[in-house]
Amino acid sequence: MHGLRMTLGASGLILAIVCAALALLAQGGRISIPLDAITHLAPLLLAGAALAALLSGLGEGTARLAGLGLALVGAVAAAALIVPEFLRPLGPTAALGAPGQIKVIQFNVWRGNRNLKGITDWIVAEKPDLVFLVEATPALRDMIKARTGWSVIGSQSSVMVFTHAHYLVMNRPETPPKTLTFVNGTYASSSGPLEAMITHLSWPSTAYHTEQSQVLRKVLAQMPKDRLILSGDFNSTPWSFERRKDDVGYGLTRRDRAVPTWPTGDGPWRGPVALPFAPIDHVYAGPGWATTSVRRGPNLGSDHYPLVVTLAPVAPR
Repeated sequence: MHGLRMTLGASGLILAIVCAALALLAQGGRISIPLDAITHLAPLLLAGAALAALLSGLGEGTARLAGLGLALVGAVAAAALIVPEFLRPLGPTAALGAPGQIKVIQFNVWRGNRNLKGITDWIVAEKPDLVFLVEATPALRDMIKARTGWSVIGSQSSVMVFTHAHYLVMNRPETPPKTLTFVNGTYASSSGPLEAMITHLSWPSTAYHTEQSQVLRKVLAQMPKDRLILSGDFNSTPWSFERRKDDVGYGLTRRDRAVPTWPTGDGPWRGPVALPFAPIDHVYAGPGWATTSVRRGPNLGSDHYPLVVTLAPVAPR
């Protein structure tokens, strides 16, 4: 029994050291891109610190005390990254069934996904008004169009927007060449014209991700914000300091709150255990929109879950 307690205590101490070190390093994400990449692991670090405390508590002597202390440090540092997400404002809200509401689907379908019929069936059953698809393929595009007759923009790219009717106008803001993938269009709705835009950012461990974020801010600065809906796979969690900067810099309100959409256990990250811990798919909207509901969709063969957001127009004052 003594040997087992020593082993458990030592394991807890090692895990506590790792979690505390990473969670503390992540605080440097305020000034460092590589360190900011660690912030995306915050939920795992918090869970790891809790496990380290449990193991350390079963140990003995100095290792037990050191493990408990470092586990506490790791838990506090990880929680400090997560808590601000639950304190930020989510913008105006509206009741279910509010007049003029629209349903928005955001989904990175994964380019290698073979469940095209399942995806199409689910989308049709949801009866959405705007469908934002990332990593969409020509085969999926053609299946959705054949089934619904909907209009699509970005049909030759990997990001597409499907709508019931053709866009009114398409005023594409200027961007540096080959920097940012996005499409946008202005559409009619029962409450007036709205602007829809979809994008896909790269992984946050590279400087290219930061460059894309900066370009996106400049693009959004050229667009009217009040009725704008921005959706996409941002490959960035709310625990990231870069995401917090974007939340301010976009001039829009992110309507999802800590909804983990990655990974599902399928797609390129296929594994026996699905542990979605990263909210990296987001929907932003301007002040002309109130949030009615936000929910996660089912696993449809991608490494991402869909995000379903219902918005309603804010009544003019």
